[in-house]
Amino acid sequence: MLPSRGLSRADFSGNVRARSGRAPDFMEMPQLVREWTVGSKVRHAGCPQWGVGVVTAAVSVQHEGVRCQRLTIRFDKAGSKTISTAFASILEATDTFSSPSPLHGSDTMSSNNTILDREAKAATDETFLRIPDQASDPFTTLAKRAAATLALYKFTATGASLLDWAVMQSGMRDPLSRYNRHELETLFQRFRQNLDNHARKTLKELKKQDPAAFAQVLAQSGAEAQAAVRRIDINR
Repeated sequence: MLPSRGLSRADFSGNVRARSGRAPDFMEMPQLVREWTVGSKVRHAGCPQWGVGVVTAAVSVQHEGVRCQRLTIRFDKAGSKTISTAFASILEATDTFSSPSPLHGSDTMSSNNTILDREAKAATDETFLRIPDQASDPFTTLAKRAAATLALYKFTATGASLLDWAVMQSGMRDPLSRYNRHELETLFQRFRQNLDNHARKTLKELKKQDPAAFAQVLAQSGAEAQAAVRRIDINR
């Protein structure tokens, strides 16, 4: 959304140039040049290595009296991140800014391999072990975190499900370009241990605070999640 005075982006940039005597730096621009909506394709100006992201949630909030947004963005090279526009500069994916030099060369296979290499370097074992933001974001309600946590039990360590989980966690197009299947299975088991601990804590807290909400979340979860709740024993 452009400023209410009707200025275009070019007008706004010109005003910045006139006041400062130099070309505007997007990192210094006010964050609410526009508001983002679900589905917007964006980049993080401070972390260009994260690649292009898609906004999956956008909430209007205030920080020190100034209107901003809390965004959940799934980046193709860094996974899901929760970001406040009060602190981070978010640009349209088509905006230009200082970033690593583009890939050169006519060999498409070589270029694709370079991209995969960069993604592999960005992903670490810890990337696979983290609990996704939807299930751990303290800004969402406890019931929503519990539901998102239980939804993660749909993934298994076999077949395509394992690869779907690895892509979700790492943001890599092809996790098998760096990890073999045995390594991914081992990482998945470690992730599942973290998920069990997180689920036990989250569900126990929800059941204590709001038994009705706990019952509703559990009733709406899949069979795998309900079996997991019985297995982890949230009452212990």
